Formats: sequence, structure tokens, C-alpha cells
Amino acid sequence: MKEIAIGIIASMFFAVTFILNRSMDLSGGSWLWSSSLRFFFMLPMLFLIVILKNNFKQVIHEIKSNPIQWILWSTVGFGLFYAPLTYAASYGPGWLIAGTWQLTIVAGVLLSPLFFQTSPSDIGSIKIRQKIPLKALFISLLILTGAIIIQWQHADGFTLNMLLVGVLPVVIAAFAYPLGNRKMMEVSGGRLDTFQRVFGMTLVSIPFWFVISVYGFLSVGPPSSDQLLQTLIVAISSGVIATTLFFIATDRARKDQGKLAAVEATQSTAILFVIIGEVWLLSSPFPSGYALLGIFIIIFGMLTHSYFSKHGNQKSFSKKEAS
Repeated sequence: MKEIAIGIIASMFFAVTFILNRSMDLSGGSWLWSSSLRFFFMLPMLFLIVILKNNFKQVIHEIKSNPIQWILWSTVGFGLFYAPLTYAASYGPGWLIAGTWQLTIVAGVLLSPLFFQTSPSDIGSIKIRQKIPLKALFISLLILTGAIIIQWQHADGFTLNMLLVGVLPVVIAAFAYPLGNRKMMEVSGGRLDTFQRVFGMTLVSIPFWFVISVYGFLSVGPPSSDQLLQTLIVAISSGVIATTLFFIATDRARKDQGKLAAVEATQSTAILFVIIGEVWLLSSPFPSGYALLGIFIIIFGMLTHSYFSKHGNQKSFSKKEAS
């Protein structure tokens, strides 16, 4: 239950991404700078936190011990997540981006068979391939249905071009984010705290963002002061606060696939915070009709996830007590 609450708070800060990325695009800012600057701003902030906690050397040691895995999965989890997301925000409407992003709550569940779980046996520890938690998958699909219903009122203007530039990049991002996160939890093996892991992933993904920024400078020139400020806000709110909180929640739930799916499903609540933010900051009309039904389904789905996560933990605890 605590992990789900942390995930919901993280999604609130992550909602800033959708609002400000769209705002930057409407004011003429390039997605190349919106994506790369976020991680350039994140790096010194995370570095300061890790240094103050005297944890820097341990991060470097972990990266040196497995550099290829670190670079690969950090680039997937951060690069192939955020670059396509900001690209889509530049070419597709905000409702389409926010709605399509909800695929990530199902993507995380479907990726379960790619990972193994260590289990004790008579001959020592063995690795068992994880199975898709069907109950969690069903609830996540229910939440995804709610997100689709919220966006249904906008579907009349949907075009093939929106599919290519507004949907496909977000689908890539929706799978890349949980894949990179889960793989890095596996690589780090619990030896690093959340700040160390986020810092390490940011550090080794910098070459990717350097290439993006160089291309941005050559193609569109330097970023405006307004884009610098808004990207800094995104870096603090979404990059440092939201990412750290979300990774804390997934770290706590990583040994239970059903619970982990529930935590990943909390990202669906970002769409609720986006709606609130647009009504409050952009004077958008308050949702009604189908949108209210979709909101109700998302809330119901999250409550159901919370119930089964807590109920499953209680059953596991009872079994341990009995044994």
C-alpha cells in the first residue's frame, strides 16, 4: 500500500512533463532540447545528493564492474523513453500523448517473462523465469480502458499522421521505461540505493543526450531562455523527484510481480493530474461525460490493485508464520 501511495505521488510530479513539454512546443521550443536538457540539469543535482551521502565511489565501482549492461539499459530506460516521448509531444496533441502513455502500465506486466527470480532448492539457488501475473494484468487492462475512455471524446480528429508521429514513439517509450528500470534493478542487484541508481543511469546515458543536443544545436540553434527555465522545472519535478520516488516504489516491490505491476500502474494517475493541471493552469474545461467515467474506472482500478497487493502480502505473511 505504501509503495502504491509513493507511485501516485510520483505520477503527480511526472504530470508536469506532459504539461510543460506541450507548452514548450507551442512556444517554438525543439523536442531535441526539451529531452537532452532535462538530463543535463538532472546530473549535477543527483551528483550533489550522492556526494553528500558519500555514495559516489560505490556507483562508479558498480558501473565499472558491468559497463555494457549499465550503458545499454540506462540508454533504453532513459534515452528510448524520454526522446520518443518529447518527439511525440512536438507532433501530436497532448491528449493523444497522455492517453497512449498509459500503455506502460500493461507493458510492465507483459515484460515479466524476460526476467528471472532466484529461488532456493535442494541443489542450491536456481533461477526461475517469472510468469505474467494474470490478476495484475487484468486490473492494469481495466485501468488502461479507463484512460482510453477519457481520450475517446478526442478520437474524431485522429489521422494516420498522428499514428506515425504521435502514437508509435510513445509506444516505444511505454515499453522502454519499465524495461530499462527493471533491467537496472536486476543489474544493480540491490547494492545501490535509489539515488545512486538514478544518478548512475543518468551519468552513463549522457553520451546519448550529448549526441541529441549536438544535433539540436546544428539543426535548430541554441535553446531559448524560456525553454531553459521550463526544462529545469521538468528536470527537478519529473526527472529528480518523480523518477526517484517511482524507483523507490519499484525497488520496494521488485520481488513481487503482482505488487510491482500495481506500482507501475500508478503511472495511470498522471493523466488525472494532467487534467487538473490543464483546468487550473490553462483554463481548460472540466471533463464530463465519458471522461468522468474513465476517471472513475482508473480510480477503481487503482483501489483494486491496492486491495489485492495488501491482501496478497497478508496471505504470504500468514504462510511464513504457519511454516
